[in-house]
Formats: sequence, structure tokens, C-alpha cells
Amino acid sequence: MLILSIDTSAIASAALIRTVPASYGAKASAAVVGSFATEDTRSHAEVLVPGIESLFGDAAVEGPALDAIVVGVGPGPFTGLRSGIAAARMLSFVWEVPLHGVMSLDALAWDVCGAASRDRNLMGGEFLIATDARRKEVYWARYSPGATLLEGPHVGPAAELPALPVFGAGAGLYRDELLARGCTVPDAFADAQPTAAALGLRAAALLVCGDRLLPSAPLYLRESDAKVPGPRKRAL
Repeated sequence: MLILSIDTSAIASAALIRTVPASYGAKASAAVVGSFATEDTRSHAEVLVPGIESLFGDAAVEGPALDAIVVGVGPGPFTGLRSGIAAARMLSFVWEVPLHGVMSLDALAWDVCGAASRDRNLMGGEFLIATDARRKEVYWARYSPGATLLEGPHVGPAAELPALPVFGAGAGLYRDELLARGCTVPDAFADAQPTAAALGLRAAALLVCGDRLLPSAPLYLRESDAKVPGPRKRAL
């Protein structure tokens, strides 16, 4: 199975994931065969499509051969999140490839659990993922040690998070508030963002098990700043 993964909830990123089915007693596995990511959080529309194109030798031929496209549905800011979901929907339509959604915070939780399997001191129980929501708030969710979502996603001040280990760029931004709350902020993930590579690996694991993924509807968690103007006031 070959999967194209896209996430623009924080940074613009894309990845190709190939899964290997279980055989001869070996478990099914998945690996990243190509990836693209930028650290710029404000140029998603400009860099995403060229980044996706760079993953293919011939996108017109190889794109329709995909088995699935997965896209991070947030939570994230309106403009960035829309660019990734719009691109994924367009490619799904043009290439006639099934499209699935995955919550972007799940990607970072997957990375954390992978690191914890190599370093048991990193995390021993439930934990939180937090990313920057701007306006002095974070997007956050609570997970089990196996990266199963237990609560969320939510948006709110970092000072209101439960007193648990917190991973992600939101934790690094609001370290002092979180420490005062009783949380811990591991340095290894204090700047970490969700990536399409981790999102794709998480999606692949779920698809191989036959689990259903989300639709591609975005998780904004806030109302848009753009408002439809009301009727004009009469001058007289």
C-alpha cells in the first residue's frame, strides 16, 4: 500500500508512506519513502504543491497509483489548515484516490510514543500534546501511553491544562505557565510540530488494522475572524 500524507496544521509537510503486509510470522510495517517539510508556518500555499511534486518522479503517472491520501485535519489556524485540505481534496478528485483525515495532534503523539519506546524515562503514563494556537492559547489533547486519544482536541490557555507531561511546540512556548501548573515539559519535544511523515505512519497503522479514519472536515475549534458584513446603516 502506498499512501500520500499531507499536513499543514503547523508547518507545510508531505510524505510518501509504503506499507508491507504481514507475512511468515512478521508483523505488518510501514516506512517513509520520501518526505518534504518546511519550518515556515506562513507560506503553506506557496511551498506545499512543489513539495508534494518533489516526492514523485512523474506525478501524473505515480499519483493515480496511490492507494490512499491522508490529510491532517487540525486543529490549526484557518489559512494554513485550509491549504493542505484543499490540496488533498483536489488530488483525491483528480487522481480518483480515496481520501482520509487524521487529527494532526495524533501525529505528534505517535512520534512521542516512538521516542518513549526507545527511552523509557521520557514518558511513563498519560500525556498531553500541545501546539501553538496563537492568541496566547494552545491546541491540546490528552493521550494514553499507547497514543490512544483520551480527551480533546481543545483550545485554551496553557495555564488551564491538566498536570501531566506536555509535548509539542505549545509546551515550549508556554513552559513557565505549564511548570507553574504542575506539568512537565521534556526538552526533546519542546519545539516539535506535527509532520506528514508521522501522520502517514499513524494512518498506515490504522488502515492496516482495518480501522476507520476521519473524514477530511477541518477541526478549526474557533470561529473565523472573517465575518460577513451586516446590512449598511442608513445615513438618515
